[in-house]
Amino acid sequence: MAAEIVNPRSDSSEHGSDTGADGDAGTDTARDEPFDAAFALHRGGKMAIQATVPVRDRDDLSLAYTPGVAKVCSAIAEQPELVHDYTWKSQVVAVVTDGSAVLGLGDIGPEASLPVMEGKAILFKQFGGVDAIPIALATQDVDEIVETVVRLAPSFGGVNLEDISAPRCFEIERRLQERLDVPVFHDDQHGTAVVTLAALRNAARLTGRTLGGLRAVISGAGAAGVAIAKILTEAGIGDVAVCDRKGVVSADRTDLTDVKRQVAGFTNKAGRQGSLADALDGADVFIGVSGGTVPEEAVAKMAPGAFIFAMANPNPEIHPDVAHKYAAVVATGRSDYPNQINNVLAFPGIFAGALQVRATEITEGMKLAAAEALASVVADDLSPDVVIPSPFDERVAPAVTAAVAAAARAEGVARR
Repeated sequence: MAAEIVNPRSDSSEHGSDTGADGDAGTDTARDEPFDAAFALHRGGKMAIQATVPVRDRDDLSLAYTPGVAKVCSAIAEQPELVHDYTWKSQVVAVVTDGSAVLGLGDIGPEASLPVMEGKAILFKQFGGVDAIPIALATQDVDEIVETVVRLAPSFGGVNLEDISAPRCFEIERRLQERLDVPVFHDDQHGTAVVTLAALRNAARLTGRTLGGLRAVISGAGAAGVAIAKILTEAGIGDVAVCDRKGVVSADRTDLTDVKRQVAGFTNKAGRQGSLADALDGADVFIGVSGGTVPEEAVAKMAPGAFIFAMANPNPEIHPDVAHKYAAVVATGRSDYPNQINNVLAFPGIFAGALQVRATEITEGMKLAAAEALASVVADDLSPDVVIPSPFDERVAPAVTAAVAAAARAEGVARR
């Protein structure tokens, strides 16, 4: 109702008149259009700010605001670390985007990205108990984004970078990590990587294999593909090759960006060259984060009992019907198939754990701990259709939160 007060409906039936600007009877286009549940749900936005203390009378006002607030401000000025105890800082995350790589929509700009950022914020609250504020920036300049977030940082306990295109996202995250003493996490990279690793661990357990015995091929060398390659390498994968539009990212190529050159340095131990189809020959694992379509004849050349994680939305790189012909375990990014690789399984608990111990950063060890905790949730229920839990499994967030908090303490980045 509050949203309707500040953002009243624009259809004429709400205003009690069906006349046009000249006084003639107008056309009620809102009535003529079919009902759309998505637009109805989004009217006025999906979130609001709510007070945690009452302001019922003069006494409440004097405590919540002046003069009582002055005592708290003075104490924080003398001991800055008290900001975590007496403000919302340690409970709130900034969800920051420039609108350059929004879901499957691409570069649609900051205003058009806001429904997604609001959605991200309510997922933080729903699944991790973490408050989050959407911040859509009207710039795609790396320096401007970094400087803006650094200046906003005193208000937040963490920064979640969202839907910022590669390769700029890598530099933005790195520079913010260097300058801030709160966790900075690009979910498109690391959230996807954590959930992918968790599902792959369980797929290997289900089939009696180990990560060290697997050779994986990643289709896509953007934010998600690079992060997945890194976390699989950290976790001890036998080998992993990353493919972009021109084929395998290998050290002999002269057209690589700085990021891809780094990727070539720690992947593709076998020295494979050629196309994605060439890389898939005999591979144990396919991980798709690129879109496009992989020909069935290339899928058929994978090793027996392969794992296929085709995560492009809405159209997986390998359709599940095709994947099931050749794979022991199939996962997608869609909610209408089993084994959905969904970032919401990771980021709420990761931030909840980091905020709980007031971590200064999110380390590789914390991400690995999150993946192991996520995998363990369904350890007793493993089946080809259950290698990863549902986002609505109430065990997920507590397990990830506890594991991340413990890892932060073990790695010396916790402040309490």
